[in-house]
Amino acid sequence: MTQRFADPRHVLITGASSGLGAALARTYAAPGRRLSLSGRNAERLEAAAAACRDAGATVEARVLDVTDAEALAGWIARADDTEALDLVIANAGISAGTGKSGFESAEQTRRILATNIDGVVETVLPAVERMRGRGRGQLGLVASVAGYRGFPSAPAYCASKAFVKVWGEALRGQLARDGIGVSTICPGYVATPMTAVNEFPMPFLMSAEKAAAIIRRGLAKNRARIAFPGPTAFAAWLAASLPPAWVDPLLTRLPEKG
Repeated sequence: MTQRFADPRHVLITGASSGLGAALARTYAAPGRRLSLSGRNAERLEAAAAACRDAGATVEARVLDVTDAEALAGWIARADDTEALDLVIANAGISAGTGKSGFESAEQTRRILATNIDGVVETVLPAVERMRGRGRGQLGLVASVAGYRGFPSAPAYCASKAFVKVWGEALRGQLARDGIGVSTICPGYVATPMTAVNEFPMPFLMSAEKAAAIIRRGLAKNRARIAFPGPTAFAAWLAASLPPAWVDPLLTRLPEKG
């Protein structure tokens, strides 16, 4: 492991009220560690925070929508003022697809892009400003294997995760000179409330707890890309690598995403 990333003392996670974010919070919860957690659902966020406190962590939980850039920046600054942030995981995101209509509405498209792109950007930039000033820190940007290639059933979601993936890859090279590690996280299907609405088989579906453990190990090693499970990541990479004329006819036969 890269020693300076192996044991972050203060971890900030957005979208921590349920699913992967809550599982990540629990996997980092331990005596001597501070967690700053945000989410939109107060009841679920408090439940996640309580579980982390029970594990011995010091927890500050804030009900927050990542599309509120001013509130988000203020929360990140206050968290960092309390204790310097070692690791920021930009996890908050939403998912939806074309559904039974076969077409994604303008309203849904804008909502997904605002949360999944603007929310990540407005989480990362205030954190980077603080980390650069002291020459250390780490960022984990949660993208998806769906960001490897556009799938007709979820245009906005795929596009948003493609942005996160490519931006994270670029930031890694840019921020390395400042002593900041950046990992792009590309999960496949993870059993969360987000995927529970899918009415189709999800190959290699894994629990949020297992996914969180994989992510934590990858971040500890400062991996450039944490993509899993292997078969899903390879299939997504292959779909992106092959000529569209070969792939498009296959992708149009995939089930619609709700």
